[in-house]
Amino acid sequence: MKIIPLLLLSLCLSATSISLAVQAQDSKTTSNATVQIDADSVVVTEHDTTVLDEDFSYKAYTGTQPVWDEQGNPTAAIFYTYYERQDIKDRKSRPLLISFNGGPGSASVWMQIAYTGPKALNVDSEGYPLQPYGVKQNPYSVLDTADIVFVNPVNTAYSRVLPGKDGKMPSPEQQQKMFFGVNADIKYLAEWINTFVSRYNRWESPKYLIGESYGTTRVSGLALALQNQQWMYLNGVVLVSPTEIGIKRDGPVDAANRLPYFAATAWYHKALSSDLQQKDLTDYLPEVEAFTLNTYLPALAKGNSLPDAEKQQVAEQVARYSGLSVKAVLQNNLDINTDFFWKELLRERGQTVGRLDSRYLGIDKKDAGAEPDYNAELTSWLHSFTPAINHYLKNELNYKTDVKYNMFGNVHPWDRSNDNTGENLRQAMAQNPYLHVLTQSGYYDGATNYFDAKYNMWQLDPSGKMKHRLSFKGYRSGHMMYLRYDDLRQSNQDLRDFIKATLPKPDQPAKY
Repeated sequence: MKIIPLLLLSLCLSATSISLAVQAQDSKTTSNATVQIDADSVVVTEHDTTVLDEDFSYKAYTGTQPVWDEQGNPTAAIFYTYYERQDIKDRKSRPLLISFNGGPGSASVWMQIAYTGPKALNVDSEGYPLQPYGVKQNPYSVLDTADIVFVNPVNTAYSRVLPGKDGKMPSPEQQQKMFFGVNADIKYLAEWINTFVSRYNRWESPKYLIGESYGTTRVSGLALALQNQQWMYLNGVVLVSPTEIGIKRDGPVDAANRLPYFAATAWYHKALSSDLQQKDLTDYLPEVEAFTLNTYLPALAKGNSLPDAEKQQVAEQVARYSGLSVKAVLQNNLDINTDFFWKELLRERGQTVGRLDSRYLGIDKKDAGAEPDYNAELTSWLHSFTPAINHYLKNELNYKTDVKYNMFGNVHPWDRSNDNTGENLRQAMAQNPYLHVLTQSGYYDGATNYFDAKYNMWQLDPSGKMKHRLSFKGYRSGHMMYLRYDDLRQSNQDLRDFIKATLPKPDQPAKY
């Protein structure tokens, strides 16, 4: 690695550095001390890597870029890392991938050092922690195909709210209005992206947004905000383990859509009958999906009008697919919530299954109860990610600060009102014939399950006129499917193929 001296104000022509005191916002901190963070700065380092057996060099730009208010005053410092491949002769045709994680309140660490970036987390082939902690080369990174910027919204990673001109921090109510809500989040990040694209001279480049979990809500809304407010048009949006993106799935739909996930998890843990267990997962799931849509959903919709004999038949089939007992299904009136499933599936074995990735197992104080004591997968992930990102930023990217790196930052209460992000994405697609959407989901994700993701895709464009621009890919892992080594390879390849397939041919106009 070669380190290039610190450059203030990112790539601005101005020689003036903005350095502001930011009050530490760690709820666990008891002192009133302040720490210093540059509102606008960048450290540039040079690196070499090999992706898919191709050697090339890249630069990493690590720093902060301000959010500005309407009067041009900085209101927040947004921390980012931008990776740029160096042997590119024609940058204007080089895709730019803009990456967000979720939460809300989660840093971009997850996809940065485990999915698309040039480094991958040091874990075993199934994604479990290994020591020594750290990162290794990612041989499947999409940096061969696209430059990537990982963006950390306010209060995540090193991003922080800045004091006003009077030196005082905005009140919690002011901060929520400015940053902490579905639409506030989209508004300031759209402005931030505009500044970033201008500074790094990427206006001519094909542009893609990728978001994971709540990040899918974010990028769905950004697709339209960038078009209508920044006049910036995209080629693609990638939804990794998507939320509902404002598409309601209440009542019977919400309950029914869980069953294919239950079935996948039960198959993984060998909790099914032998005839189902001997089938391959991807051969088995279409059968469950068909039952879910054609039988289970109508039965739930009928409620107490469902005849007893039919209810018994449905319960037996739900039990057969979910690995639960018929008694447990009937005691829940056919509507099994996820907390109960995570506790019940392996209760007789004395284990619980993880929420975000049900391959992970937990041990509770008591086998009795209606929900697990903790999320087995999240404790495992934090085990690996937290030391790795702190070491990587300081020692490999040479970014040094006393500000705490927030894996999860305080962004609550989050204003979830007026979430029209799915409709915004549909409208952005309608207005922009170049715009395509890829959904990536893990079969063992119980928080944002894969069948809900398919449902989103079906409802996003109910007319069907744009369904050829919507695609879905499933993986044999959970919420962060890329932690499993085989899925790291496949999910990156699917993303690489998506980007290449959605680049217009020379002289191909954007028209219907």
